[in-house]
Amino acid sequence: MVDLIDSPGKRQNKREFTVSEISRAIKKVVEGEFEHIQIKGEIGRISFPRSGHVYLDLKDDKSVLAAVIWKGVALQLSTEPVEGLEVRATGRISTFGGQSKYQLIIESLEPAGVGALMAMLEKRKSKLAAEGLFDPTKKKNIPYLPELIGVITSPSGAVIRDITQRLKDRFPRKVLLWPVTVQGEKCPMEVAAAIDGFNNGLKKVDIERPDLIIVARGGGSLEDLWGFNDEILVRAVANSGIPIISAIGHETDTTLIDYASDKRAPTPSAAAELAVPVRRELILRIDNYGIRMNRTSSKFLDNRLQRLRSLSRALPRPEELLNFGGQTLDSKSARLPISIVSKIQNLKIQLLKASASLLNSNARTRVENGSNSVSLITHRMYHSMTRLLDLKKDKLSQKFLGFELRELVYKFNEARRNFLELSSSLDSNFVFLLKKRSEKLENIERLRENLGYRATLNRGYAVVRGEKQVLTSVKASILFKDLEIEFHDGRFEVTKKHGK
Repeated sequence: MVDLIDSPGKRQNKREFTVSEISRAIKKVVEGEFEHIQIKGEIGRISFPRSGHVYLDLKDDKSVLAAVIWKGVALQLSTEPVEGLEVRATGRISTFGGQSKYQLIIESLEPAGVGALMAMLEKRKSKLAAEGLFDPTKKKNIPYLPELIGVITSPSGAVIRDITQRLKDRFPRKVLLWPVTVQGEKCPMEVAAAIDGFNNGLKKVDIERPDLIIVARGGGSLEDLWGFNDEILVRAVANSGIPIISAIGHETDTTLIDYASDKRAPTPSAAAELAVPVRRELILRIDNYGIRMNRTSSKFLDNRLQRLRSLSRALPRPEELLNFGGQTLDSKSARLPISIVSKIQNLKIQLLKASASLLNSNARTRVENGSNSVSLITHRMYHSMTRLLDLKKDKLSQKFLGFELRELVYKFNEARRNFLELSSSLDSNFVFLLKKRSEKLENIERLRENLGYRATLNRGYAVVRGEKQVLTSVKASILFKDLEIEFHDGRFEVTKKHGK
């Protein structure tokens, strides 16, 4: 402490200070007394000059304290200073001699209480929603049966075990774990880097890119889950080219990446259920499809056969075609003699009228001779027309018979050939489809067996359990008296002696 006031006996020898000296002395006193403190208050007036520093006021219901955040500190703050936000500021009190005032130099800043966090969360949510990061139309579809699933979570927690066990129960899939910190200041950057690594970084190390990403963490308080509300992480989730399922906390917990992800799961186990179907249900569904395909193909063939029969019944019989044609020929043949006789009678009448005007016998004789010639010609014409009609009738009969033998046989053979080709095509396609689906299921089952722990047992390893819990160290086995050891060909129990 600097002695600034002399004793009464020495007042006549008072020390004289310059303005700068007194400012430095006060600065030394204030900074020595309040070197490292924490202050809770509401942010009031705030300004962001071009220098990069941040100037603000901390206030309560009675007082106001000026504060400053230097540029280097402001760039590293996890909490953005916003007017009206209640915060907890850590730093030191110093003076600014140029204006004869004191101020708080802030070194770290964090929201004070759940209310402040919720206010900040709502403001950030509104901002990102306005940019379209939560637009449902931009969300990608989750693949039905992904070959490789990337999981971003802590490697030591129960989350990864829950996910892998759930996948094993439903439909075993390959899992690629990217370990990250799921709480604290490092959490947002590590998770965002993992998402970018799954999307772009695996090509550099020749690792297969996953078909689906699960970002998971167990339950916790709002402060524990705060890293998953980070703006950088939310943007990384929204910009991911691989579909993402978020599974942060429990069902009642909600973070901003839940809005940006393509699917939100209430728990990590539920995320595994959304990622893959149940294998048994899929096999039953394929079996049902096979049964339905058999029924549909049989019904289709029956309908085609019934239609062929219906079409064949609609065709007229050959004898009916001949009968109608013969009837028409008979009708015309019956009318022909009558028409000829009628024509001859008309010619005779005209001839008689013409002969009446002739007076000499020579003319009558020529007329009679002409009449006889006409009668002879008419008789010959009648017989010729009769023979011609008979020939036409025979040709027409042969034509209809040929039509019956050629056309009907050709159509029947063609319909039969089409029916056999359709039946053969349906059978071969059905057999090929069933064979393909069976081979795919056998490959998946073979992969499951190769990746299972029993394959490891066959290579000479064993599994040690204590009360149905797998033990991985001697330290863990000390807690259990009875142990169970499993080899590839069976299990047996071991009871430890006292003290060992």
